[in-house]
Amino acid sequence: MEQQENVIVYDDYLGFSKPVSIILAAIFITSWIFGVITRFKEKKIAYAIVRLFLGFNILWFLDLIFIIKDKSIFRMP
Repeated sequence: MEQQENVIVYDDYLGFSKPVSIILAAIFITSWIFGVITRFKEKKIAYAIVRLFLGFNILWFLDLIFIIKDKSIFRMP
């Protein structure tokens, strides 16, 4: 996690480069696992549980789009 100009920038998928992150996001099971791990790492337990049970459907697709667009997985408010 880096901080730039009072904005927190998260290193998703454990800080891998963008091409590796895109590949990991495209693979269903790794996207699901890393989504849950990332939420636990951020101490967002409720979101981690939501990802655990619902991360295999629409959240997987959103992660893929967001990782391609701005190298950050989809974040719930």
